Amino acid sequence: MSETYLDHNATTPPLPAVVDTMLECLRGDWANPSSTHREGIAARRRIELARESVARLIGCRPRDLLLCSGGTEAANLALRGSLQSQPDRTAIATSRHEHSAVRETAESLGKSGTTVHWLEHADDGTIDLDALEGLLVAEGDSIAVLSVMWVNNETGVIQPVPEIGRLCREHGVRFHTDAVQAVGRMPVDCASLDVDLLSFAAHKFHGPKGAGGMFVSRGTRLTPEITGGSQERDRRGGTENVAAIAGMGIAADAAASWIASEPSPWQALERRRDDFEAAVREACPEVVVNGGDAPRLWTTSNLGFPRLSAEAVLMSLSERGIAASAGAACASGSLEPSPILLAMGVPEAVAHGSVRFSFSRETTGDEISTGVAAIGAVVARLARDLPAS
Repeated sequence: MSETYLDHNATTPPLPAVVDTMLECLRGDWANPSSTHREGIAARRRIELARESVARLIGCRPRDLLLCSGGTEAANLALRGSLQSQPDRTAIATSRHEHSAVRETAESLGKSGTTVHWLEHADDGTIDLDALEGLLVAEGDSIAVLSVMWVNNETGVIQPVPEIGRLCREHGVRFHTDAVQAVGRMPVDCASLDVDLLSFAAHKFHGPKGAGGMFVSRGTRLTPEITGGSQERDRRGGTENVAAIAGMGIAADAAASWIASEPSPWQALERRRDDFEAAVREACPEVVVNGGDAPRLWTTSNLGFPRLSAEAVLMSLSERGIAASAGAACASGSLEPSPILLAMGVPEAVAHGSVRFSFSRETTGDEISTGVAAIGAVVARLARDLPAS
């Protein structure tokens, strides 16, 4: 394992209590939760307790929470299920800045005949609300769902989700937000938002992989993508992953307690991220903070090192025990610049050398200092090897 892990947007380590709960389920409450005998009822109890915990974390009724395997499945269901359940609406709207779970699904739907409206952005990467309102006025009657991620997984840029939701509600358009990078890291209250669908994944807030879900507002119909069972109120077939769901519930309780603590914990973490970026700037004056002019969550620092290769930076950091990434973990095998950064207007020379450092509430000051020292040494060495320009 890396000595210094700065890749928490890819995944977070499960809490010890999460692991303990999952082991209890695997050893004891392993029965099928759809069975009506005592063992099945015990497994069902684990699921419903977890559902209540997650509902408290995101501010919704337990019955409005659909549990599934994670953010990608939920996003696919939000888009495809919304289209199929509203046959009189033949279009969707989303952004080029989305996670591939939404962006590639939209591209696939477009190839199958669905009209895809790609939203416009301001220079800082946030949605252009005036252009959005114009689209909703002109095309709202045909749009089955509009999908915008709350916090960008690569840059940490925060989208104005309350305002987007208000505009969608005014024009009668269903609104989905991919909140995978938001839930468990900032306050989320579905009851106070004009949002119809909100998706999340447990492994982003110190829960297990393979568990997540989606808030589905009352009266919002979805055609299921996974059929073959009546689980999740006929919205998602398949025997539930009891251990992972139970672990997610423990992680949700821990995240809710942390968010509610005083003083507001993420403000101190915002200062830590800013101090990290300032220290890297001092060591590497040419560095570019991608998305730095926009509101950002404390979790993310996407740094562009002009003329360098992100792959070379990451390999050199890994040799020094530092774990980071070049954007979404789902696309980390690609040597191409991030499509999200390019869509933001980041120059290709900067995007090609951009590395994402991401933090959790458990990241320590020592880890930050170690990371800064390693970045400075690596960038200096790689810069010396560049050909003279």
